[in-house]
Amino acid sequence: MVCFAVLVASCAHANLSPLPAAPAQASAAGKRPASFTSLFSFNGSNGKVPYAALIAESATLLGTTYGGGDADEGTVFTIKTSGNSQSVIYPFKGGKDGALPQAALLDAGGTLYGTTVNGGGSGDEGTVFAIAASGKESVLHRFTGYTDGANPYAGLIEVGGTFYGTTAGGGTHSAGTVYTISPSGSESVIYSFGARYTDGSTPVAPLVNAGGTLYGTTAYGGESYRSKHCSSSGCGSIFKITASGAETIVYSFAGGKNGSMPMAALTNVGGTLYGTTSAGGTSNDGIVFKFAGANKETVLHTFKGGSDGAMPSSALTNVNGTLYGTTSAGGSSDEGTIFKITTAGKETVLYSFTGDDGAIPEGGLVYSGGTLYGTTAAGGANGEGTIFSIAP
Repeated sequence: MVCFAVLVASCAHANLSPLPAAPAQASAAGKRPASFTSLFSFNGSNGKVPYAALIAESATLLGTTYGGGDADEGTVFTIKTSGNSQSVIYPFKGGKDGALPQAALLDAGGTLYGTTVNGGGSGDEGTVFAIAASGKESVLHRFTGYTDGANPYAGLIEVGGTFYGTTAGGGTHSAGTVYTISPSGSESVIYSFGARYTDGSTPVAPLVNAGGTLYGTTAYGGESYRSKHCSSSGCGSIFKITASGAETIVYSFAGGKNGSMPMAALTNVGGTLYGTTSAGGTSNDGIVFKFAGANKETVLHTFKGGSDGAMPSSALTNVNGTLYGTTSAGGSSDEGTIFKITTAGKETVLYSFTGDDGAIPEGGLVYSGGTLYGTTAAGGANGEGTIFSIAP
């Protein structure tokens, strides 16, 4: 079993390690913009610890929580964008049913599809599930931990009626996989990481479709095992892969100022890919970068910790050419931030969480109806996480 949840239990897997802790900040919280609203606080029974981004459908938001619900194995929930009418669509039962969903949902033809990190079988290696409009849940695939993959931290994307995803572990070399699965549950691994020493390892983010080619990130691996800033596990990579499974490492992070440990999906803006690394940079608090191909990466912003934010672990959201994101630490109370950054690299912190309004925003943002919505994995009225909105 792969153990990789950020700020959840310590990791026992030899090739994995928790993110570096950000330094505590003693400064008082800054002024709060009127555009920010804490919409909802989880209480456990209705879910807790929402790690994933939301999806938006008109005036309704849908998401997952890593814990809570009837069996404390996580939930799928719905809530109005006003913060009203939150309800649990499905509480996971653990065991064969799946447990601990950490990824965003995919709505394909009115059916919700997603993944759970654990549960599914005796090996606790995770599942792919579907939830019909009626609320009926079906497990489409139970990972075994062997060649079919293990522990899908990432959600699914749809390309031509087929779903694609990644697993953080399993596969032929126990370094993770890229897999396809049909809506009926026929799963096939198209690539196993670790096939060569310079290959990527441990993909925890979903894929992105850019011009018919799929791109993704791995938290470890790549050429960077040669870098003085990286361990023998490497500092992570950007890869591309065809639908038939031909994989190429197109960039290897080198640590230090260059960044390391990319945990988030890439964002395609006009043919250029933008992303974050959760570590690296001048103070090891992470970076925002762009990748335009030809093995060329440009660091747009280096997080400094403190009020500037630290440890971005979620994808960026493009709103009319400006990118919005979150950091899981830093800010004036060291509970995380919401920031925006131009494609030229000008960064502005829009909001610093204080704890009572949420803490540790891991899931990234979704834009709907002129407003950005997101989740925090902790904080709020009950300490179990929140849903918030902010105007860009």
